[in-house]
Amino acid sequence: MSEERTVYKSTGMNSFGIGANVAEVDVADDRIVRVRPMRYDKEYSADYLKPWTIKARGSEFHSSMKALLPPYAYAYKKRIYSKNRILYPYKRIDWDPRGERHPENRGKSKFVRISWDEAATLIADEITRVKDTYGLPSVFIQGDGHGETKVVHASHGCATRLMNVLGDDWTYQARQPDSWEGWYWGAKHMWGQDPLGQFDMGNLLLDIAENTDMLVFCGCDMETTTWGWQGQIPSQYCFWLTEIGVKQVYICPDLNYGAAVHADKWIPVLPNTDAALMAAVAYVWMTEGTYDKEYLASHAVGFDWFEYYISGKEDGQPKTPEWAAPICGVPSRQIKALAHEWAKRPTSMAHGNGGSFIRSCYSHEPARFEVALMTMQGLGKPGRNVVKFIEWYMYGLPSQQPAPCYSSNMTVGAAYRGWDFVQTKSFITKTLVPEAILGDYTYEHPLTWQGYTVAGWPREDQYKTYQYPIPGAQGIHMIWTDTPCWTTCWNGGNRMIEALRSEKIECVVAQQPWFENDCLFADILLPINTKYEERDIGQDNGAAPFGLIYLEEQAVKPLGESKSDWEAVGEVAKKLGVYDEYVEGRSLEEWIQLGFESAEKPLDLSFDEFKEKGYLAAPTRDDWEELPRGFELFYKDPEGHPLSTPTGKVEFYATALAEHFPDDDERPPVPHFIPYGRRHQESLLHPRSEEYPFLIVSNHPRWRIHANMDDIPWLREIPTCKVTGPDGYKYEPVWINPQDAAERGIEDGDVVRLYNDRGWVLGGAVLTERIRPSVVYQDHGARVDPIEPGVSDRGGANNLIAPNKTTSQNAPGEVTSGFLVNIEKVDVFELAQQYPEAFGRAYDADEGVEIMNWIQEA
Repeated sequence: MSEERTVYKSTGMNSFGIGANVAEVDVADDRIVRVRPMRYDKEYSADYLKPWTIKARGSEFHSSMKALLPPYAYAYKKRIYSKNRILYPYKRIDWDPRGERHPENRGKSKFVRISWDEAATLIADEITRVKDTYGLPSVFIQGDGHGETKVVHASHGCATRLMNVLGDDWTYQARQPDSWEGWYWGAKHMWGQDPLGQFDMGNLLLDIAENTDMLVFCGCDMETTTWGWQGQIPSQYCFWLTEIGVKQVYICPDLNYGAAVHADKWIPVLPNTDAALMAAVAYVWMTEGTYDKEYLASHAVGFDWFEYYISGKEDGQPKTPEWAAPICGVPSRQIKALAHEWAKRPTSMAHGNGGSFIRSCYSHEPARFEVALMTMQGLGKPGRNVVKFIEWYMYGLPSQQPAPCYSSNMTVGAAYRGWDFVQTKSFITKTLVPEAILGDYTYEHPLTWQGYTVAGWPREDQYKTYQYPIPGAQGIHMIWTDTPCWTTCWNGGNRMIEALRSEKIECVVAQQPWFENDCLFADILLPINTKYEERDIGQDNGAAPFGLIYLEEQAVKPLGESKSDWEAVGEVAKKLGVYDEYVEGRSLEEWIQLGFESAEKPLDLSFDEFKEKGYLAAPTRDDWEELPRGFELFYKDPEGHPLSTPTGKVEFYATALAEHFPDDDERPPVPHFIPYGRRHQESLLHPRSEEYPFLIVSNHPRWRIHANMDDIPWLREIPTCKVTGPDGYKYEPVWINPQDAAERGIEDGDVVRLYNDRGWVLGGAVLTERIRPSVVYQDHGARVDPIEPGVSDRGGANNLIAPNKTTSQNAPGEVTSGFLVNIEKVDVFELAQQYPEAFGRAYDADEGVEIMNWIQEA
């Protein structure tokens, strides 16, 4: 008789200790047999949970009593048994720590299996050698996100914990606020909203349902982006908004999956021109007097500066719809119609985080224009707020619970092993890592930038200058990464490959469950469990309608010789003689118990009772309907509830930007449309577009989460996931408008090359009217399959050819969408003759390039 049992697992990819999409995982004979939505009422009655209901316009929207899992959650079990798993420790065959290291062969040479003892010894010896030779700042830890969500086994915190035991000046990779670049570097200077510069989310699902007549979505996809973090609550909610008559308008170059099913109107704007469109809307309101002058007088400062720019008094060009139309590709009549509709109806704006427009060059400008438009119509009035349908659970204040989680937020943060980076003195903002490695920087002549860059620092931090190397330190000589997807998730990936192959880097360690992306360029590989092979504790404070903490029991035994991140780093700690300090005197069970006992709980539940039930759910607050909504308190009393700006009001003229960066013409005190500048020329208005006449949209992927899950057969067989080429290879889809395709002789299903001066990647052509002319679309995050490492890629990882430079002069954010490319049809059989090794790798259409291409048998 087989042993059957059920465990709870979060299936969301929030990465930073806060789970989502909790599933019941059925196991038999040490195999996962099925994944089912978690039932919240399995251990707690409806009388206790008090599920909430939003009532509006004669209809009701109910909180679900089970998790609304996305497709990823069900398919993920296939990835546990992927042929792409790293099951044993490996060393690159031509990397000799006592001889030639051959960094130029990273990405080319194979790996040979070694023991855990040898791997841990090699890493410990390298840390000691680098520390003794160059100093601890020369050890660089890429402890970062875009991985599985874990707590005790945090996939981006265990190595940082070890390094803090060794000293306080190792170097950390500081992740910039990649999902909210524009708001962080721009909107924050207009309305404050620390820590992220985004929106006050209190109770907005209720406010929109009751009071909003039109919802404007900019560059986001409610049917894709939210899946990995938020499940399908946003999707259901948007369908309900249609039922109750809330008009939904999508402004984006692509008719994405959210727009396809929810949009009452699609406005296909050209990438990087949202600010021009919004400026024209403001012009219509100003000239027709359809904005709230009284509100501006009491809630904003510096509007006259904004009016001076919009009216054309600054540069002689009024920002009329006729001016904007040829820039943004939207007819002037549509811009006027949008302005008129917006002014006469209560309108809110909506986002899904990480939309393409917020990750492009100068993205702080459209973000600031959003604040400007919302303020002109009375930000915080009923039906006039800004809502984000993802990650709202992470930053709610106790007095204003984020919707839809109207129950108490519980956190198991005491057990979370991430965020130890704050103890170190040395760091590099993530977007500048390739430059830091390849540039000729010393502490006397350092690389500098503004702001710590990790999301969560107050606005004032953006005015501070940081440097690499820190005084007295030398450059990086060793890299240890535990979420190796830099090349496929950030800007200038080919430049990063060049950095990873630099002779300055003497050792690269990668720990990861799967062999992909940056792992190709490692010297030592450590096999890591998936979270299904570990025991942990988790929390969900927003993706579920009730706050949750849950025990994540081990579902299956570890495959091969894989270990958890916590255990893997612990092996190195043992070799360094600091294991007791690393684990802080606690066992895994004690860490889990600490996480449970330190959480603020709605019930007096013992740890043993918690283990027996498997989870603890928090009931809906009795007063949830009375909680403030968005910017409501500021709207009602701007003096009593000021914003966190220097003046306490919305600043159309950002006083602090003017004070600290008076000569910054890429982010001036007043919002501007910036087509291009010294830093970026990613515009169809620039002569560079004659050679590269397309702008690429690169969104969150439909069938992946960033660089995760590009090897799941169940997803790859979906027709829209991949395009099968004549050679049988499954290429990453490239949407192209039929008009543009006809001019280039491209037919549906052709293999095409996307290229610019930074390299080229391949893809499979999909001819569709769902992308506007002069624009192509390819999801980001495809698995790297290098043709020429640092130059070209067969897998379609377009981050490799994204700009190397950051958002703007004083805003070190990423630019991973809205950049110039060209497109042409290619003959893959000719390419195979030109690059026989790359095109001759063993390949499984169900899962992709096989790991055995890179493994040398003993």
